[in-house]
Amino acid sequence: MLHIQYSFIVDYSLQSRAPLREAASASTSTSQPQTLLSRSSMGDHDYESLKQGKTKSKTWKQKKGGATNSFTSPPQPSRVRKQLDPQTTQYFSEIANLFERDGVELEDRSLICANALEEIRGKEFEIATDYILSHTLESMLQGCDVDHLCDFLRTSANDFPAMAMDRSGSHVAETAINSLADHLQHEEVCPLVEDALTMICKVIAANSVDVMCNCYGSHVLRTLLCLCRGVPLDKSGYYLSKSTTVLAERLNLKEFPSKKDNATNFQPGFLNLLKSLVSEMLNHAKKCIKTLQVDQFSSLVFQTMLRVLAGDDEELLHVIPILLGCKDKNNAEDNFIETTVVLELKNLLKESKFSHLMEVVLEVSPKVLFNELFTKVFRNSLFELSSHQHGNYVVQALISYASSQDLMELIWEELGPNMEDLFKMGRSRVVASLVAASARLHVNESKCCQVLAEAVCPVDESPKWIVPRLLFLDSYFTCDDKSNWSWLSGAKMHVVGSLILQTVFRFRGEYIQPYIISITSMEATHVLEAVRDARASHVIEAFLCSGASVKQKRRLVTKLQGHFGEVALHSSGAFTIEKSFTASNLSLREAIVSELLAVRSELSKTKQGPYLLGKLDIDGFAASPDHWRSKQASKESTYKDFYTTFGSSDTKLTKNDAFLADTSNNKSNPKTVKKMREEIDQSLGSAAPFLSTQNFKRNPKNANYKSKKNTLISGDDANSNRKRKRSNKEKVY
Repeated sequence: MLHIQYSFIVDYSLQSRAPLREAASASTSTSQPQTLLSRSSMGDHDYESLKQGKTKSKTWKQKKGGATNSFTSPPQPSRVRKQLDPQTTQYFSEIANLFERDGVELEDRSLICANALEEIRGKEFEIATDYILSHTLESMLQGCDVDHLCDFLRTSANDFPAMAMDRSGSHVAETAINSLADHLQHEEVCPLVEDALTMICKVIAANSVDVMCNCYGSHVLRTLLCLCRGVPLDKSGYYLSKSTTVLAERLNLKEFPSKKDNATNFQPGFLNLLKSLVSEMLNHAKKCIKTLQVDQFSSLVFQTMLRVLAGDDEELLHVIPILLGCKDKNNAEDNFIETTVVLELKNLLKESKFSHLMEVVLEVSPKVLFNELFTKVFRNSLFELSSHQHGNYVVQALISYASSQDLMELIWEELGPNMEDLFKMGRSRVVASLVAASARLHVNESKCCQVLAEAVCPVDESPKWIVPRLLFLDSYFTCDDKSNWSWLSGAKMHVVGSLILQTVFRFRGEYIQPYIISITSMEATHVLEAVRDARASHVIEAFLCSGASVKQKRRLVTKLQGHFGEVALHSSGAFTIEKSFTASNLSLREAIVSELLAVRSELSKTKQGPYLLGKLDIDGFAASPDHWRSKQASKESTYKDFYTTFGSSDTKLTKNDAFLADTSNNKSNPKTVKKMREEIDQSLGSAAPFLSTQNFKRNPKNANYKSKKNTLISGDDANSNRKRKRSNKEKVY
């Protein structure tokens, strides 16, 4: 039965081709004036000339480094949608019904799509802009082969701008572009795709101002820019809209690959075509750049344009000044920004749409242009901009993308002393960016911690209030009687305040003593509330990984005693339990494991439970507590030996200290330490106690020829002592 339906669709395509075209011709001659027939009236000769690039509007120029195409095309007149004939509507309904059923094989589907696309030639715009039929057309473009896909784009090229600016047509246009991207993994189709893209880019560039200012066309144009750059579909989110990780990036809380290095993961793009498209778009945009700078949808197009050009400094030095309103000319070094536009730029920074564009400008700007922007536009205006509801986001970007200590010193001079005022104005994100940049560039670290502490807790008050007030930042600064402010039980804690504290606990131990005193002075009930809060729990984790001493960390961990099981059952508590376990000594670790054992069955049903049960070896403790203690003691001893040998000379471990006891002055690479620790944990995962291995005690005469690692983990006390003495003399790190 299904085969008969396939045959019906295919036969219907072949037999009804003439009637459909006759109907289209009749509709054209009776319902629409001749001036609207931009594509349907085009003959085969005209079409071939357009496809081969022989139109007068298309020119080719030779540039240094290879041939690149530069094109111009007159703007297209307004397109009026013609009425579809009933036969076409019925035909598409049959295809839609067939696609909705299961069991359609890929080859049959491709054949149906190919036949249907041939059938609608000349009526692409009408079908693409039909609210119902456009969905079926999208399915056809996804299911057809690359030849018919490119043929669709070529034949609909003249109508593509109008299609892109239509509510339904924009989805069809974007589907066609994304389908092209899917085919680019096959190198042999690249010339065919480039030919179709060239025609599309030509008409889009000629109408780029209208397209980029349209809510639907803007998204299609951004997708087209990504395709020309070779951005994979699964990575296009960053290029099409504002990154969801921007705050984490700016506060250095996560590691992200450089945007300039992303090109290594791109598909083969069409860089020459991209540059020609960008150049032609800018030629049209210069005439009305002041309007486009503050338009919501054109701003988004410009942001994508800059992001796909990231890393191409030569191109960016040409594009960015134009977007900022400067004239297009050969700029001398350190003179990219004209003085005549500086005042206007300062005012534009307070405009919502332009402020978003400037954030991306700062993100991708070459260093020489970034420094000039700071000198001419931002310097001596940072605090004023920070107080503005839109300008403060630009200041955050400026701080986050500053790459030199000298520049950071100048930024600190303007904003550092004004932290308290920034908090009062509700500009906590500016403060957070400032603290993160100080940590990243190692500029005024001690002063930064001191000023921040004084902003929330005057010097005449006890430092115990520093952490609580940062956790409830808005509540504290909106309180009329700040001297009587107290902990708000049950209230949600402040996101940015928590992020600031996480950054603070990455500073050296000697800089953050007031914060350590504050967090260790918190009441047990307040610590428990913080651990339960998704935001503040990260602060507790950051403290447990900080440069505080082991005694200070244990002081906090003991306040959770009796609640470890409850905390572990909480979605965000598992990480806190893991960090608490690492910072504890053997007796406190046993207390943690004992409490988790009591809730093992409930914990195993949670998302985080299996990981935590395995990490802390709860089953091993339940089976044999003595063997579990032996393994933990072996780990602790091995960690101590490692830090004795490779840690800083300032690091001192007492007899009762556990691993990572006092890392405030430790200068070892944290990544190396973490990797080494994982290797040790893996080695100690075997049934036999690690230090019971006898291989390292054999052949003591050859001890001097063993590697440092074998010496470190050896059970031979004499060898270990000799190693410690040698490390003190040679300063081994």
